Amino acid sequence: MRKVTLTFGLLAGVIVSVFMVIIMGLCKNGTINFDNSDFIGYGSMVIALSMIFFGIKSYRDNYQNGAIKFGKGFQVGLLITLVASLIYAVAGETYYQVDPETNTAIMDKYADYHINKLRENGASPDEIAQKVKEMVDMKEMQKNPLLRFAMTLAIILPVGIIITLISAAVLRRKEFLPA
Repeated sequence: MRKVTLTFGLLAGVIVSVFMVIIMGLCKNGTINFDNSDFIGYGSMVIALSMIFFGIKSYRDNYQNGAIKFGKGFQVGLLITLVASLIYAVAGETYYQVDPETNTAIMDKYADYHINKLRENGASPDEIAQKVKEMVDMKEMQKNPLLRFAMTLAIILPVGIIITLISAAVLRRKEFLPA
């Protein structure tokens, strides 16, 4: 199981990390705006984390004689998710250490975007003040590497868990079915 989880976890982690670097660059230069950045970011995670499905299938077909229970499939998928998530978080932290100005610039644009959107939608001064405080707090949290790392994990882990649940359910088989 270790070979499958490491192989597919590393592959998923590298893919999602490459997507992250590309998306960060596109956000910084304004090619991607905050209206569609979540869709693009989570879409790239789903693409990369599709390796969970292929990892569970590989384990089932190559190590379990074509049969796998949901629990074992979930275990394999969860381990792939953990490996990919750790690589993603390490890559994010490395990117931040190499180019902290990018993260600061993106956070500033992100804060301005949400505050301006509230103003455009006619929010009250109290709502705007609350959002400003929220954005200042978020920027402050981003300065702490442990919190930044934990927040990065909190972004990708739920996506991996959902894909793991779906994949383990779809791929479960009680007995070997010859091709």
